[in-house]
Amino acid sequence: MAKNGYYGAGFPYRDFGKLTGKLIVLEGTDGVGRSTQIKLVRRWLEDEGYAVADTGLTRSELTGPGLDAAKSGHTLGPTTMSLFYAADFADRLENNIIPALQAGFIVLSDRYFYSMIARDSLRGIEKSWSKALYGIALRPHLILYLRASVPSLVQRLIHGRGLNYWEAGMDLNLADNLYDSFVIYQTQIIQELEKLALEYNFVGIDADRAPREIFEDLQRPIRLLLQNRLTKSERPF
Repeated sequence: MAKNGYYGAGFPYRDFGKLTGKLIVLEGTDGVGRSTQIKLVRRWLEDEGYAVADTGLTRSELTGPGLDAAKSGHTLGPTTMSLFYAADFADRLENNIIPALQAGFIVLSDRYFYSMIARDSLRGIEKSWSKALYGIALRPHLILYLRASVPSLVQRLIHGRGLNYWEAGMDLNLADNLYDSFVIYQTQIIQELEKLALEYNFVGIDADRAPREIFEDLQRPIRLLLQNRLTKSERPF
């Protein structure tokens, strides 16, 4: 991928050469089922003979432990947290995503910097600043956006792993309890993601359905991206 394959200047100090792989991003708010779909898509593509790698927020070996500690302490301000997440993104991009693309892998990213822009904007950070911060980012070949209603998200999380402080936006003092804060915060996050969907050409997928139905809809744009080279019969999961 040439330098114009970046949203900004990329990494000015390094020329990564030709990137022969494909970068596919799954975006969507908390509880929408991204992790489940990443697993299904990865298994499907590997069954079809593709080399696949996956990544996601806070998985950097450099910054992951520090980010977890910062979130548990609730002590850092919005700008510092934003820079912390940007450092995580930069490390994963340079040392995980790009090397995999160089080797011809399909890289599945559980969210990208779009979610960070949405979160930051609700915490008073200018979008222009956030977008400039992520000028290092590669333009994905495909951005799949899992859309789900807030009531659906609430039901999934309450009957699953439960609500947590950050997913409920409790740092913003939107409400005095996790449930109400989650509803308000996730509604606002979805509004921000819808704006980004238009700006960055997300492919919308209805996620208010069973995992199998969602997975089948995800397969279609991926097949088009890979020029219909996926020929094996679909397998149940």
